[in-house]
Formats: sequence, structure tokens, C-alpha cells
Amino acid sequence: MVEYLTTHLWLVWTIVVFVCLTLELSSGDFYVTCFAIGAVGATLSAIFHAPLWLQVLVWAACSVLSIWLIRPRLLRRLHDGQHERLSNADALIGSHGVVIEPIEPGGSGYVKVDGDAWKAVSAAEDTIGIGEKVKIISRNSIIVTVARV
Repeated sequence: MVEYLTTHLWLVWTIVVFVCLTLELSSGDFYVTCFAIGAVGATLSAIFHAPLWLQVLVWAACSVLSIWLIRPRLLRRLHDGQHERLSNADALIGSHGVVIEPIEPGGSGYVKVDGDAWKAVSAAEDTIGIGEKVKIISRNSIIVTVARV
């Protein structure tokens, strides 16, 4: 078996490619993908019967080059338009909800947004009654400020 693998190193490098791609599924940072790209280069050099030291050198060079040239582009494409990731509470701003406890002027009440109840205040001059639809316009800690829709 060892003799077979040493004479067919392209198969070993192909296995390395698939192992790296499988590991990438659990990491998501694209480093392991770059090692897989390097292994593809080493596979090609093995197909042309390059010595093992050259195959390892090709693998290392291709891996480093892909980390330097390809990984940044992959990350930009993956996270395009997501420069600022909002936390769960910050993602509420702009959401719509329904008042479940009246919100008095200068006081507070509760609104239900996506199944969760949030303490709410309003800048409105009058009471916002139960069942009225509101939009969350800001947040201060765990208290949201709402406006009528």
C-alpha cells in the first residue's frame, strides 16, 4: 500500500484537497481552502512526476500565494455589504411591533416584536394604546423608543 502511494503521489494530494475542503466546512475562515488550493498545485506537479520535495514546495508556495491573493477577495465577497454587524437588540431598530401594554406620555409600556416583549417609551404627546402598531426608532440598553406607524 505504501509503495502504491509513493508511486501515485497525485492520489495523496487529491485526498489532501478533499480533506481540506471538508475541514473548511467547519471553519469558514478560508485558510484551509487556501491549503486545498496549494494541494491542487501539488497534485498537478505530482501528475508530471516532480520529486516529492518539489511537490511540497509547490504546495507551500501555492498555499501562501492563495492566502495572500485569493483569501482577501473571498472574504470581501462573502461579507459584502456587512461592514457593521448588528447585535440582536440593535437589529430591532426599524422593526415593527404591537403595543401589549399602553405607553403613557413620559412613562413606559411594552411592545411585542417578533414574539418578544420589550419595555418601550414614546416621545408622543398622547398615550399609545394596546393593539396599536409601532415602529422602533431607537434603543437605550433594553428599553426601546417607539413611534406610531
